[in-house]
Amino acid sequence: MKNTLLAKFQATYGRPPSVITRAPGRIEFIGNHTDYNGGTVLGIPIDHAAWVALAPTEDGRRRFATDFSTETVTLSATELQKLSGAVRWVNYPLGVLAALPVFGLRVPAGFDFLIVSDLPVGAGLSSSAAVELASALAFLAVTGQEVPRETLAKIGRHAENHFVGVPCGILDQGVSGFGRKDHLVFIDCKGPSFAPVPLPAGAHFWIFNTHTKHALVDGLYAARHRECMEAARGLGVPCLADLTPEEFEKKSGALAETPRRRARHVVEEIARVADSVKALQTGDLPAVGKLLTASHRSSQKLFENSTPELDFLVETLTAASHVHGARLTGGGFGGAVMALTNGAFTAASAAKIAELYEKKFKAKLDVLHCTTGNGAEIIR
Repeated sequence: MKNTLLAKFQATYGRPPSVITRAPGRIEFIGNHTDYNGGTVLGIPIDHAAWVALAPTEDGRRRFATDFSTETVTLSATELQKLSGAVRWVNYPLGVLAALPVFGLRVPAGFDFLIVSDLPVGAGLSSSAAVELASALAFLAVTGQEVPRETLAKIGRHAENHFVGVPCGILDQGVSGFGRKDHLVFIDCKGPSFAPVPLPAGAHFWIFNTHTKHALVDGLYAARHRECMEAARGLGVPCLADLTPEEFEKKSGALAETPRRRARHVVEEIARVADSVKALQTGDLPAVGKLLTASHRSSQKLFENSTPELDFLVETLTAASHVHGARLTGGGFGGAVMALTNGAFTAASAAKIAELYEKKFKAKLDVLHCTTGNGAEIIR
């Protein structure tokens, strides 16, 4: 990707960049919608990433370009309005620029900006957080500033919450920022605090992207966020993570049916995260797989953020050989399914799953075999 980035930057702006950064996407391993509820979550930094190249300019203009659009967006240093339509991708670096002063950090004035990525958009791999963190690192590097990893993740989350308009927790940015090869990232979102969890040998991750609608900003994600907040208020706690499953059972009668189901999912999902960490530490991948599949069933029936396409994939994958478990990954309402497999599950195995999916839904899947990768970094 680095060579692609350099060639595209030269072709677009007629000069080389002064800063190059990259930040990985992530797989939400387990912990669906637990982050903004103060809970815990496990994520996987993957070997697919967003790359940013940046060079300062003297004229105060900010020019934004990308490999997935032929249009270069030119703004003045005072323009921080949210964009729409085909250029709305610029909202992610713009959101970072808007967030920097909130954290007492300087903002670069004029620059030429280019981003390239091998992260599929809408697959639940958090391409948005990767763009935010790669952008933040580039803006900080070009202004000679450094921040702790926690601050970097918070800058990205602030951009997503307050500029882009998605009320996400710290999962996406935290995993992208704290990633380490051959490890998962455990996040206690209350702190937040971050810790590496070694990945047992023999674990493989496959992403099956349905390309069905994954429009978090369109309201479904925000609706679940509101329902969870309503449930916490009804249960008399600051956040749902303050309840154990046993405590929830005692108090759940105070809630109406819908917020009760949302809260049950979150409380039980947090318990599944803890059980997953224990199973990973002992290398028990079949036990981890059962927890992943249980997570999907909960998303399907209690949180209602699955779709028929995702449910079909989970059913088909969990019936296949060499698959430990499967679940939707990311916000849901479309997007992708992640399967945890052993090494005997191959590209041919994945192609059979894709063939069955195409036969049922008359649509093609994108299949991605991921390995772990390092977190956000300055390349030069």
